[in-house]
Amino acid sequence: MSKDDDNNKNKNPWENKGDNNSGKKGRDNPWGSPNGNGNRGGGRGDDPQDIDEMIKNAQEGLKDILPNNMNSGIAVFLLIIAVTLLWLASGFHIVNPGEHGVIQRFGAWDRTQAEEGLGYHFPAPIEQITKVNVSRQNSMSIGYSESAPQYRGSSTNSLTRKTEVPGESLMLTADRNIVDLHMTIQWDIKSAEDFLFKIKGQENTIKKVAESAIREVVGQTEMFTIITTGRAKISSKVQDIIQTNLDEYNSGVNIKQVLIQKAEVHPDVQRAFQDVQSAKQDADNTENIARAYREEILPVARGQATKLRQEAEAYKQSQIAKANGDAKRFKAIHTAYLQGKEVTKERLYIETMENVLSNAEKIIIDSKDGGQGVVPYLPLNELGAKK
Repeated sequence: MSKDDDNNKNKNPWENKGDNNSGKKGRDNPWGSPNGNGNRGGGRGDDPQDIDEMIKNAQEGLKDILPNNMNSGIAVFLLIIAVTLLWLASGFHIVNPGEHGVIQRFGAWDRTQAEEGLGYHFPAPIEQITKVNVSRQNSMSIGYSESAPQYRGSSTNSLTRKTEVPGESLMLTADRNIVDLHMTIQWDIKSAEDFLFKIKGQENTIKKVAESAIREVVGQTEMFTIITTGRAKISSKVQDIIQTNLDEYNSGVNIKQVLIQKAEVHPDVQRAFQDVQSAKQDADNTENIARAYREEILPVARGQATKLRQEAEAYKQSQIAKANGDAKRFKAIHTAYLQGKEVTKERLYIETMENVLSNAEKIIIDSKDGGQGVVPYLPLNELGAKK
C-alpha cells in the first residue's frame, strides 16, 4: 500500500482542502456551510449555488473513502442496497404476551398475529402494525364517575372520589318511580380487528349500548324489586342485552360482568314511595286476614256440604226403595186383580174406605133397622172446636 493510500484511508470523507470561491481551507460540512448564526445545513440563507456545492462536496467525499478503482455509480448502488436492507429490517416486530398485532396492508386489514413473540411485516408505507391488548380487563361506570387518588406531599389519599352523573343514574321504573342506579361494566376485547375497524369510538359506543340496555330492563321492573332482591337477575339480563347488541355490531367486545353498585330511591320520590309501600303493606295485611278467615270457614263449609250430600244420598236411596216397593205391590195387586176381579175390587174398596174413615168421627144408621125416624144430629160446634 502506498503512502497516498494511507493518507486517503485516514482522511475524513467530508474534508475539503479548499474552496475555490472563498479560498478557505479546513473541514466543512458537505450538506451546508456555516452561516452567520453559527448553524450548519441548508437554511433559508442558502441559495442554489450552495446546494450544488453541497452535492459536489458529497461526491468528492465518497470518492475519498472508496477505493481508487471504484467509480461513484457502484458506490451509489451499494448505498441503495444498504438503505434497502435497513428498510426491510425495520419490519421486524415483537408482540408481547396478552397482545394481538393487527397488520394493515395499504390501510386495509390483512391479518392478525395472535401469537406472542417475534413477527414480521412489510415496512411502511406498505404495511403497518397496531398492537391491541386483549387480556386487559376494562371497566366502565354508569351513573357516576371516579376521580384518581390525590397526592398531597408525602401523604396519598388512596380512596377514589365518586361524582354523581344524574343524566345517567336517574331511571324510570315500571311502577313510575325514579331510581338512582350506579352500575359498573367490565369488558375485554375478543377480536382485535373488529374492535379497531367495525365500530367508531369504541368506549363511547359500549357506554351508549349499556345505558340503553339498563334503561330497558329498569323500565320493565318495579322499584321494590330493584332495590331489594332483584339485583342479580337485573344484572344478568342487562349483560345479555348488551352482549347481544354489541355482537350485532361486530364490535369485538366481550362483556365479562355487570355489577350494580347502588340502587336507591331518589329523594324527590322518597315520601311517595314510602306511602305506596305502606299501602301495599296494608293490602298484604288485609289479604292475610281474609286468607285466615277463609281457612277458618272452609272446613265448616266442607263439612256441611258433605253432610248435605250424605243426607241427599240417603233420601234418594229411600225414595228409590219406596218406589220399588210400591211398584212390586202394584204388580202383586194387578196379578191378584187379574185372577179375581170382583173380589179384588171389593177388597180394594174396603181397604180404601177403611183408610179414609178410620180417623173420622161418624155415626152410621142403617135404614133397615128402623132408622128412618131418627133425626140425624151433627155437632157442628164441637167439630169446629176440634178443628
